[in-house]
Amino acid sequence: MTMYDFTAPAAPVVPTRGRLRPLGVSEVRITGGFWGDRQAVNGTATLDHIESRLESEGWLPNFDLAAAGTLPAGRRGREFADSEVYKYLEALAWEIGRTDAAADAALEQRFRSVVARVAAAQEADGYVNTMFGRPGQGDRWSDLEWGHELYCLGHLFQAAVARHRTRPDADDGLVTIARRAADLVCRVFGPDGRDAICGHAEVEVGLAELGRALGEQRYIDQAALFVERHGHGSLAEIEWGQEYFQDDVPVRDAVALRGHSVRANYLASGATDVAIELSDDGLLDALRGQWDRTVERRTYVTGGQGSHHQDEAFGADWELPSDRAYSETCAGVGSIMFSWRLLLATGDTRHADLIERTLFNVVATSPAPDGRAFYYANTLHQRVPGVEADPEGTSPRASSSLRAPWFEVSCCPPNVARTFASLAAYVATADDDGVQVHQYAPASVRTTLPDDRAVSFDVVTGYPVDGGIRVTIAEDAEFTLTLRVPSWAEGATVRVDAGGESAQHPAEPGTIEIRRAFRAGDVVELTLPLVARVSSADPRVDAVRGTVVVERGPEVLALESIDFGADVVDAVVAGAPVEHDGSVRLPVRNRTSGQVTDAVLVPYHDWAHRGPSTMRVWIPTS
Repeated sequence: MTMYDFTAPAAPVVPTRGRLRPLGVSEVRITGGFWGDRQAVNGTATLDHIESRLESEGWLPNFDLAAAGTLPAGRRGREFADSEVYKYLEALAWEIGRTDAAADAALEQRFRSVVARVAAAQEADGYVNTMFGRPGQGDRWSDLEWGHELYCLGHLFQAAVARHRTRPDADDGLVTIARRAADLVCRVFGPDGRDAICGHAEVEVGLAELGRALGEQRYIDQAALFVERHGHGSLAEIEWGQEYFQDDVPVRDAVALRGHSVRANYLASGATDVAIELSDDGLLDALRGQWDRTVERRTYVTGGQGSHHQDEAFGADWELPSDRAYSETCAGVGSIMFSWRLLLATGDTRHADLIERTLFNVVATSPAPDGRAFYYANTLHQRVPGVEADPEGTSPRASSSLRAPWFEVSCCPPNVARTFASLAAYVATADDDGVQVHQYAPASVRTTLPDDRAVSFDVVTGYPVDGGIRVTIAEDAEFTLTLRVPSWAEGATVRVDAGGESAQHPAEPGTIEIRRAFRAGDVVELTLPLVARVSSADPRVDAVRGTVVVERGPEVLALESIDFGADVVDAVVAGAPVEHDGSVRLPVRNRTSGQVTDAVLVPYHDWAHRGPSTMRVWIPTS
């Protein structure tokens, strides 16, 4: 693996070695299009909405009560409520870095105000948590199975990393808060301390990245200790087994992700960080194998993961029921975290393919168009029309209904917010000789290679509506431009217009590399064949045998009762999909009446935007 010696980019993940290095939010700017629109809504609506609910639900005031010494009286929210405040801070930090706080002083002031409330609640030895440690509360670290103390700190560490990388000279104190808490964790749980793990993985990934950001190897070593302690049964047995906590099999011995889907992905992400930083090729190979099997056998066509409602968990191989799909939004975020780390380590474009699928069909599906309501779980077959959520209410977390403004367990809204705010950092990477574009959006890319070559280009595209991706070179430079060709894009082409000449070539799925001495104004245009295609599942997936799904580019399409004119339980495919007037239409027969409807299919991420409906992704063929 390549070792890097550079100023860390403003990105969530910055390994010190690997096949590729990330480009941060100051090097890549998303300038519009599908993802630009979502970033805009996130910045103008979602962040305000989250802060408002953190206040009204009492989760931010919990820190004020801690500072005043009045807890536990008046504390509200679940044991992990602190973590939502930290995810919100992380989202704010990325948004400040993305937009430049100088252009929005109010955003900076909001950030500092929340940090001050957290700082006031931190105890002298670095401990910070509103649920434990005071008279009338449980002792510190007394409920590692369910207490989430270390989990909350992991999110604190990630928020501090975001702040440190976007505003390294900031004096708000968040990095100091995180450092003091991390030092405490190392004292309590270090090699000479308590041999234990948290029931919800997250501290591993938080410690590893904080160690990278601050140059503290002991934080990375502590993350490694936690990773290696998993799988030895230190947590209590529960009804779903110790695999729920990933405490049944050591990480390096597991063959697939299992148990609680968010916990599993967070642990795999932290383990990948540890493997990279400690040059542990055996551990990295094990994680790559787990990713392979999980994607092949335990992942929905949407990229969603987790087929069990009761324990929010992965099922067995091929256990992927559509109507019982849990596919938690946070599991999608965790899957992206894991895949991105493997992409940086190996350069394998399959990881970027899964990131794209998950972004479009899980993360983009969760928020409503106004950014103020969300899906927690993402079913692939809605059998009963949903019920409008109370806009002022708080919903059960996994109600398979319409998007809700807030949940009793509201991990998903701030997880979506931090992902959208930092999304530019997942668009492109660099190596010693060029830049690789992995995700497609209108964007401006400005970076410098290790030998001081400046690389500048702009991307213009209507993706995913159309498949033209036009890259225009902004500055003379000799480098290699690498573009990802998705696995579904058979028949893609690339055209290079440079030096008064034009040449077109086929672009096979994987990557296409163009190396030349580019001149300002040169154009490279990748054309991806965005046409509706019909896919079948592996026959070992019992739940969808005899059905098909229609996809177009990275988007999975869905049939809603609004467009079918009847409950989709009666839908049977009666022909091939056809594109007409900007929409995909599918002839669908009503099994009961025999009538055939030329039904419009909607992108899955847009389902239920028009109100209650029944919906399905996999449609029977007979």
